[in-house]
Amino acid sequence: MIRAVVFDVGECLVDETREYGTWADWLNVPRHTFAAMFGAVIAQGCDYREVFQEFQPGFDLYEEREARAAAGQPEHFDESDLYPDVRPALAQLRADGLWLGIAGNQTVRAGGILRELFMADVDLIGTSDDWGASKPDPEFFVRVADAVPFTPGEILYVGDRVDNDIRPAIEAGMRTALVHRGPWATIQWNTADAVTLPTMRVDNLTELAEQIVKFNAQAR
Repeated sequence: MIRAVVFDVGECLVDETREYGTWADWLNVPRHTFAAMFGAVIAQGCDYREVFQEFQPGFDLYEEREARAAAGQPEHFDESDLYPDVRPALAQLRADGLWLGIAGNQTVRAGGILRELFMADVDLIGTSDDWGASKPDPEFFVRVADAVPFTPGEILYVGDRVDNDIRPAIEAGMRTALVHRGPWATIQWNTADAVTLPTMRVDNLTELAEQIVKFNAQAR
């Protein structure tokens, strides 16, 4: 049975449109051009960080994040960047008695923002910077499993990417849910792996509660 639900962050809980727009501005590239190149890079199965190299060879994301912060333009997201289904979904899952967590590839600063937004709503907030391991590294999912008080098979990991979320979570023994939004899910949605690998597929996070109830009823 599924007893815990752990959510990815970017394009699962947080709409990153504004964040990537500010990166385009930082690079002095039109936002439409940056978005088009972003889609082209990930459609080829490449690491999204290669987008920056297309516009500025030698670009170091860590150093540029520090430069942005020093210039008074640090990475930022807030309540207005959350997808509208996030709060209702969390409330319903909590009411259903599920243990809830948030764990994704995020910086220390982003982890602080997540704690301000969600500390009262979930049982775990973990980031790749906290743990020293980034998805799809198996160690990331080892850290998730260690932090959740249930077996991996009782954990549902929810994400928007087959490559970074679904496949490595399955390899860690977890159940998975693929949410249909953001550039990765839009590009990957009809691929064989996106159709066959996840335990469940949803267009909206509020669909999770009903699907979990059905899954657990069949598991009894």
